[in-house]
Amino acid sequence: MLGLRPTQSFKRFSSLLQQRLYCSPTWYHQPNDFNYLNHLLSSRISSLQTLLQSHAFIITNGYSRNIFIASKLISLYASFHKSSCSTQLFDEIPQKDIFLWNSIIKAHFSNGEYSRALDCYQWMRASEALPNHFTLPMIVASCAELELVNCGRSIHGLVSKLGIFSDNSAVGSSFVYMYSKCGVLEEAHGLFDEILFRDVVAWTALVIGCVQNGESKMGLECLREMNRIGGDGERPNFRTLEGGFQACGNLGDLLAGRCLHGLVVKTGMDYSQVVQSSLLSMYSKCGNPEEAHRSFCEVVKKDLISWTAMISAYLRMERATECFGMFWEMLVSGIYPDGIFISCMLSSFSNSMRVFEGKAFHGLIIRRGYILDQLVQNALLSMYCKFGFLKLAEKLFSRVNEQNFEAWNLMVSGYRKMGLITKCIELFREMQYLGIESDSNSLVSVISSCSQLGVTHLAQSIHCYMIKNLMDENVSVNNSLIDMYGKSGNLIIARRIFCRVPRDIVTWNTLISSYNHCGDFVEALSLYDKMVLEDLKPNSATLVTVLSACSHLASLEEGEKVHNYINKEKLEFNLSIATALIDMYAKCGQLDKSREIFNSMHERDVITWNVIISGYGMYGDARSAIEIFQQMEQSSSKPNGLTFLAVLSACAHAGLVKEGKYLFAKMQEYSVTPNLKHYACMVDLLGRSGNLQEAEALVLSMPISPDGGVWGTLLSSCKIHNEIEMGIRIAKHAITSDMENDGYYVMISNMYSSVGKWEEAEKTRGIMKERGVRKRTGWSAV
Repeated sequence: MLGLRPTQSFKRFSSLLQQRLYCSPTWYHQPNDFNYLNHLLSSRISSLQTLLQSHAFIITNGYSRNIFIASKLISLYASFHKSSCSTQLFDEIPQKDIFLWNSIIKAHFSNGEYSRALDCYQWMRASEALPNHFTLPMIVASCAELELVNCGRSIHGLVSKLGIFSDNSAVGSSFVYMYSKCGVLEEAHGLFDEILFRDVVAWTALVIGCVQNGESKMGLECLREMNRIGGDGERPNFRTLEGGFQACGNLGDLLAGRCLHGLVVKTGMDYSQVVQSSLLSMYSKCGNPEEAHRSFCEVVKKDLISWTAMISAYLRMERATECFGMFWEMLVSGIYPDGIFISCMLSSFSNSMRVFEGKAFHGLIIRRGYILDQLVQNALLSMYCKFGFLKLAEKLFSRVNEQNFEAWNLMVSGYRKMGLITKCIELFREMQYLGIESDSNSLVSVISSCSQLGVTHLAQSIHCYMIKNLMDENVSVNNSLIDMYGKSGNLIIARRIFCRVPRDIVTWNTLISSYNHCGDFVEALSLYDKMVLEDLKPNSATLVTVLSACSHLASLEEGEKVHNYINKEKLEFNLSIATALIDMYAKCGQLDKSREIFNSMHERDVITWNVIISGYGMYGDARSAIEIFQQMEQSSSKPNGLTFLAVLSACAHAGLVKEGKYLFAKMQEYSVTPNLKHYACMVDLLGRSGNLQEAEALVLSMPISPDGGVWGTLLSSCKIHNEIEMGIRIAKHAITSDMENDGYYVMISNMYSSVGKWEEAEKTRGIMKERGVRKRTGWSAV
């Protein structure tokens, strides 16, 4: 029972109420008592205090277990965001009918407690009560909000069995919305076709579902069909038109947007603030600020929504001058920003990385005392995380209470974006300890952090947590899990997750990349072929990954097949794909084809130049590599460390000592500091050409300590030129740098033996044995 203590005010209220009731000769007749209480609960509850007083009076008069009165009380507590009281009251009723079940489900649903609403539905089904057309839209919408598509499918099966679709469009519409929200657009279309009596809600759910799933063209087609065949109850409303304008904006289809604008004017719906805002957004996305401003000027009574839409349009197009001009104009007109407006401004600054403007606007809202509600605090936190301002972000976060779940999730994601992966994991652990619910963004961030740190066991425990809390159906989260298991080498589990979850293009790309990462290039190509057979169009990331697999296998046949597919499907031939093709043809020995693609490119970045230079270097054509390097110097791309490594390696293989020395000295001109690999290349170049003394002098003059690789390179040159004494000296340095390398011990032992120093040779073998270094067994590919 609820702990209701009658206060002094309640006593006065109870006394007055009893006077009114007892003055009536019908007080002792239950129907009139019931009618009065029903009237009392329907019209006199204006505050939580009044509700508590009314509830207490109902308890004292024996009506607390009346199902109808209890349902009213449950709804009223929910309206004051006291769903816990609703639940406690519900539990007190021994006999529950469908009306009471619907009340408690609605109490949680209306407060955004979708998981609790689903729990209540499961309890209802366990009690053998069947849902009706009031229950189902709430439960299906809860599945949609939580993206629990499998749960929605099971409810779909029950509804089909009960035959509720045939006479209720609201139920069908809720399923269309659920499948669309969960990204299963094909099933949303299939279910829409099953609805016998379609209304505007069903059509709107389908149109908006198409748009939200990136099928804007299909959404417009549905809207056209709706307008063509729809009856009076199926004409587009302002929500349908909002989806249509969003589709036009996404497609950049200005003509279709203008046609839809004409329909709005014709039907008289241009007065709607939602439609006007959608118009402004559409024209701005289509890159037509003049039309957007014209639509804005046509609004007679410009309210905050209108100003927000227009300013957002300018912000989206990064026209800061006009944006701030309109902001001040809005203030002059007497309209002041609310939390939504301020958060919109802050989000725009963060998305466009306008650091100065974002900080200035933050100062402005503080000086003017504008609203700093939870929405604004979260927008500020998100902005500073994106800017990489750790101290400011942590200062804002320190003021957040535990109930602000979004802020906790934003901070977890923020730590990941700033590269603070340990802090990301620690904060996520604290969230779990405090019982704060994680969203998909924070789960993706913490799984990626675990993968980067190599703590697979921790990522596996997070996976278990997701399964336990029914959070394993989100596509983005599953993609991060596949990536984590793939990078850790556990391809069996990665493939298992891939096979059981809804897949998007990123899912396919992640698994293909995982096979590439683990060196299973044949399986990566096989998966790509399967993807194409399923009519899923690969994107740029897919093609780059697949071409990389072809390069590693040196499979010209597979590489040409991918190239032909790109040409046949007329896919975008962007910079990354062109670079991947150059690399593939070079590694397959087709340098002429690589050069042909390279010469046809209008835009090249430093990676493109490095790939073609490496290709020539790989096949010993150092002259062509140097020629390309000289062309690069004349371009807008400047050489980096990898460029010099590629061209120096080419010189080393071709024995171009003079050119190699010149290029090595040129590194300083481009502010590139030589690393161990650059020095190893130069030592190799000098050593191969017989300049061993110069090579040794270079090693001894290095500003960084030479590693085993540098000494080993010089040691190999000593062996080639039969410089035994120098070789023995260099070998000692090599062993000191890398004591586990058996090759150095063997080489110095052989050198001692070649000059008759048998004792030293035996001693070297003994040292090798003492240190536990074993000579690796040779093997042959034959």
